[in-house]
Amino acid sequence: MAYYISIPRDLSKVKTKVIFNLTKRQLICFGSGALVGVPVFFILRHFGLDISSAVMAMMVVMIPFFLFAMYEKNGQPLEKILKNIIRAKFKSHKVRPYRTNNYYTCLLREAEARREVKQIVSKRSVQKKAKSSQTSGRAVRKRAKAGT
Repeated sequence: MAYYISIPRDLSKVKTKVIFNLTKRQLICFGSGALVGVPVFFILRHFGLDISSAVMAMMVVMIPFFLFAMYEKNGQPLEKILKNIIRAKFKSHKVRPYRTNNYYTCLLREAEARREVKQIVSKRSVQKKAKSSQTSGRAVRKRAKAGT
């Protein structure tokens, strides 16, 4: 008699199970939920609440831990999904205009910047030539005065 075992095609979705067919993440979340929920139950029972109310309060406290342990969408756990939602809704800008970085406009801006630099350099070189001609003229006059 042959037994058939189904093998998943995508092995990245296979997770290693640790204890009771639960992953490490699920064990941590369930354990932390129990560490928080059970004391809440006993504290509420101590203060005189009936059992059903204490159990309901314990369940309300433990549900977020169970959600973090079990919920997964598109391979992402709940905290990553919540982080993405918070970033998209509250942290990023509401209006995000579509902007392209056109290569040809970049080339045009670069060419314009080079032209401006060339103009500035040529103006300065003209000014330097004018200053050097003035200083050379002064030197000639000083020599002429010294010679006479």
